[in-house]
Amino acid sequence: MGCCSARCSLIFLCTLQLMVALERQVFDFLGYQWAPILANFFHIIVVILGLFGTIQYRPRYIVVYAVWTAVWVAWNVFLICFYLEVGGLSKDSDLLTFNISAHHSWWSEHGPGCVRREMSPSGMRSADTHSYVSVMGCLLEYQYIEVLHSGFQILLSLLGFVYACYVVSSITEEEDSFDFIGGFDPFPLYHVNEKPSHLLLKPMYQST
Repeated sequence: MGCCSARCSLIFLCTLQLMVALERQVFDFLGYQWAPILANFFHIIVVILGLFGTIQYRPRYIVVYAVWTAVWVAWNVFLICFYLEVGGLSKDSDLLTFNISAHHSWWSEHGPGCVRREMSPSGMRSADTHSYVSVMGCLLEYQYIEVLHSGFQILLSLLGFVYACYVVSSITEEEDSFDFIGGFDPFPLYHVNEKPSHLLLKPMYQST
C-alpha cells in the first residue's frame, strides 16, 4: 500500500516537473538562452524516462531519473548563483547564450508591470540604426523571477529524488520476496517428482 501511494506521488511529481520544464523551455526559447534550452531538453527526456519507469515498474529507469535530479539541482543552484551574481558571476554576461548573441532572459523585458520602449541613439530611425531598449516600471526584476523558477525546480527535484529512492527500494524488495517464494523459478516450488516406471516383463511358461 505504501509503495502504491509512493508511486502515485512520484507519477504526480514527474508530471508536474514535465509541465514546469515545458513552460520554462518556452520562455528560454523566447529569450534565446541556448544553455538552458539544452539543459531543459535533457531534463524533459529524463523525466519522461522516470515517468515511464514508475508506471511500468522499471527500477533502472527510476535510478537514472534519481541520479539526474541531483544533476538538475546542481544546475539550478548554478542558475541562482548566476542571476544573483554570486562567486564572480554576472547576469549581464553572455554565458547562457554561449557568447553567440547578447540576448538575456525573456523576463528582462516582459516581466510583470514592465514597460518596454525602443529608442534610437540619434533620435532618427533608419535601416542601419541600432535601437536601444529601455525597460521601466517592473514590479519584479527578472533575475528574481529566474531565481523563483530555479528554486521551484530544486524543490520538485528534491521531492522526486526522495520518492524515487523509496519506490526503487520498494520494488526491489517486492522482486526479492517474489523470487524467494519461487515466483521467478521456471519450475514450481511444489512439484511432483515423476519417476519413470519400469515394467518388469517376465516370460510365462504354460504347464502341461
